[in-house]
Amino acid sequence: MNVKLDELDRKILGQLQRDGGQSLDEIAKQVGSSKTPVWNRIRKMRERGVILQTTVLLDAESLGLEACFFVLIRTSEHEADWQETFLHSLQARPEVMEAHRLAGDIDYILKVRVPNARAYDVFYQALISEVKIHNVTALLSMEEIKSTTALPL
Repeated sequence: MNVKLDELDRKILGQLQRDGGQSLDEIAKQVGSSKTPVWNRIRKMRERGVILQTTVLLDAESLGLEACFFVLIRTSEHEADWQETFLHSLQARPEVMEAHRLAGDIDYILKVRVPNARAYDVFYQALISEVKIHNVTALLSMEEIKSTTALPL
């Protein structure tokens, strides 16, 4: 469902993406409006599902999660029961930051954050003990070049 947004809505969203902890006064000043209209627009965008949640971004490395693996999964299983088990397994694992079902040769890609390679192996062993997987390839990210949660508005 496409929601129509005007220029002020987009400016407000841009400010919220930049720093969701800003006060309404700060946002209003940055977008050239006053506090009440900004609050009303934010409330409406929440109600319409444009704004899903407000959260805080943490620095993974400062918290000891220094290894980021991209895990490519191929499976020969495509039944509903297998998919449900697989999805539950991923949902239960906080180290899985993202999971995507893909078109093409690879069925799924996961972004996994762990302290080190040994912790990745623990994750991997647990995953394959719960779900039958045909092939798993893990790629260690050597350097994060760009990471953003901001959508292009």
